[in-house]
Amino acid sequence: EDNLDAPDVLRMLLEVEGHQVEIAGDGHAGLALALEGRFDAVVCDIGLPGLDGLELMARLRAADAGTGTGGNRPLTIALSGYGQPQDRERALAAGFDRYLVKPVAPGVLIEALAGVAP
Repeated sequence: EDNLDAPDVLRMLLEVEGHQVEIAGDGHAGLALALEGRFDAVVCDIGLPGLDGLELMARLRAADAGTGTGGNRPLTIALSGYGQPQDRERALAAGFDRYLVKPVAPGVLIEALAGVAP
């Protein structure tokens, strides 16, 4: 997430729901974190500094395919201010499982994470 306050709000929301949360401040840090950690879900902004969310996801999916861990990959949710149909299509083509447009209602995000163990 490229907004300085939004990650803290998301963290609080998800922690209240019982999730453990780690935050990265830019695309490169987010990719490194996603590649190192064993996450059940990744919520990622598209307009990230350094490496945008589309490229981050493409690289993450390529790494998954290269290691044969595609079946154990985390649920991925794009959380973006870009709301045009082509934005959603590009994100899903990059490998995101779901696409939510900001501002997203807390219940919508929690619902999108349904099935992910807190």
